Amino acid sequence: MSTGSVGIVETRYLDLPEPLALDSGRTLSGVRVAYETYGVLAPEKDNVILVCHALSGDAHAAGIGAESSLDGFGAAASPKGIGWWDGMIGPGKAFDTDRFFVISTNLLGGCRGTTGPSSIDPGTGFAYGSDFPVITVADMVRCERAFLDELGIDRLAGVAGGSLGGMQALQWAVSYPGQVDTIVVIASTHALHPQGLAWNAIARESIMRDPDWQGGHYYGTGRAPDAGMGVARMVGHITYLSAPALETKFGRRLQGRDDIGFTIDEAEFEVESYLRHQASAFVRRFDANTYLYTSRALTYFDLGREHGSLDRAVKKIRARTLLIAFSSDWLYPPAASQEIAAGLERSGNDVELHIIDAPYGHDCFLLEEARQTPVIRKFLESRT
Repeated sequence: MSTGSVGIVETRYLDLPEPLALDSGRTLSGVRVAYETYGVLAPEKDNVILVCHALSGDAHAAGIGAESSLDGFGAAASPKGIGWWDGMIGPGKAFDTDRFFVISTNLLGGCRGTTGPSSIDPGTGFAYGSDFPVITVADMVRCERAFLDELGIDRLAGVAGGSLGGMQALQWAVSYPGQVDTIVVIASTHALHPQGLAWNAIARESIMRDPDWQGGHYYGTGRAPDAGMGVARMVGHITYLSAPALETKFGRRLQGRDDIGFTIDEAEFEVESYLRHQASAFVRRFDANTYLYTSRALTYFDLGREHGSLDRAVKKIRARTLLIAFSSDWLYPPAASQEIAAGLERSGNDVELHIIDAPYGHDCFLLEEARQTPVIRKFLESRT
C-alpha cells in the first residue's frame, strides 16, 4: 500500500441555502462552510468519512495547501503548507483514501473560511464581533449535517476527530444515530473536567482583559487583542503537553546564553522562547473571537447534562465506536474515555478502547500517528 500524500489540495466553500437554527434559540443566515476532500466518492456515496478538527484547526487536514494550521512540536519538521492530520489521511494511512472519501470542514464559528465572529453580518454589513451568537458542539454538528445535505450525502461511514473533534464525533453519533456507521474518538471526553474548564477560563480572560479586544468589536480599528491572544495560546499550549515532554524537550536550558541575565522581560529559558514563538505564530493566523467562541463551546459540551445522564446519552449511539486515549494526557485523561466505554458496554454497544502509553500529553493525537494508524485501520476494515 502506498503511504504517500494526497498531494496539492485547495480549500473550497459552500453556502448553506437555509438559515441554521442554534441551541441558543437564534438563527444564522448565509452560513458559509470551508471544506476539503480527499479520495474518490463511491457511486453509492457510502464511503464518506467526516474528519472534525480541534480548537485551533481548520479544513486543511491533509496534503499541501496554501497555509498550514499545524503547530507545536510537530510543526518544525513538517513541510510548508502541510495539513494538520496529513500523517493520518491519505493512501494506505489510517483514513485510507484508496478506500474512503474523506471530508474535512472548518467548524461553525471558525475563522478559516466558515462563518464566525470575523464574518460579515448580513443584517448590518459589519463583522459580527461579539454579536455573533454563542454556539455549541451540537450547533457545529448541525452545520456539518446541513453541509452534507447539500452534497447529497445522507449517511457517513465514519466521523473521526481528536479533542474538540472527538466531541463532534460523539455528538454526531448521539444526534444522528441512524446516519453514522462508526465513530473514532481520540483524546477526547464526554465533558471537560473542572481543571480543563479552569484553564479555558484563564485563556478567555486573557483575551477579554486585553484593552485591544474592545468588547469584541476590534475589526477595522487597526488594533487587535494580540497580547491577550498570545497569552491564551501559551496557556493552551502548555495544557496540551505533559511535564515529561517539557523536561525532555527543554529542561532548564537557557536560550542563547551561558548564564542567567537578571532580566524580567527577556525569554531567558528555551521554554520561554518557545512559548513566545508559538504565541506569535498563532496570532498571525487565528482570530481571537473565534478562540473565545470555540473555547466556550467545548466547555459547554456535556453529554450527561444534555441527556439526563451519560448512560442515557450513549444509549442513543448505534455507531461502532473506537476510543483512543493517551496515558500522559491530563487535560483529556484516559478516565474520560473509560467512562464512555463503560456506558457503551452497559448499553450493549460495540466499543473498543485503546490507551496508548506515550509521553507527549494531549498533543499525542497529533504526534503519535504511527501508533494510532494500525488501530484505526483495523477498526475501519472490520466495519460491516
